[in-house]
Amino acid sequence: MDKTSAIQVKCIDHVTLIVDDLEKSREFYVETLGMSKVERPGFSFPGLWFQAGSQQVHLILKHDVSGPVGDTSTGKSSRHHHFAFVVADVHDAVSRFEQLQIPVVSGPQRRPDGYLQAFVCDPDGYVVEVCSPPT
Repeated sequence: MDKTSAIQVKCIDHVTLIVDDLEKSREFYVETLGMSKVERPGFSFPGLWFQAGSQQVHLILKHDVSGPVGDTSTGKSSRHHHFAFVVADVHDAVSRFEQLQIPVVSGPQRRPDGYLQAFVCDPDGYVVEVCSPPT
């Protein structure tokens, strides 16, 4: 394919997750990960939006025409479907997860590019990576 004809994506705008409990998810994304809740347009179904740097996480409360909630597959690991957030220090993040009794799925471990990473699950079973750049 001729590269000049490619669409040229600029960045990820948002990730959308279907959830069972907006309040539990709000606690995880705001209180645990430190995202900010932002204004959401007046859709005909409940949900919440959060700011994560220049990107957003959009939550949709499960309803009769939404997709299924969470990731219910087994064998959660670093090689599972996941999305990642850069944090200042993975060790600090893991300590906070442990204080909040959020099980760490994997890590902390070093990626081949030098980033440190760890994985947890959000309240609906989505695998979330936190990573920090090499020091």
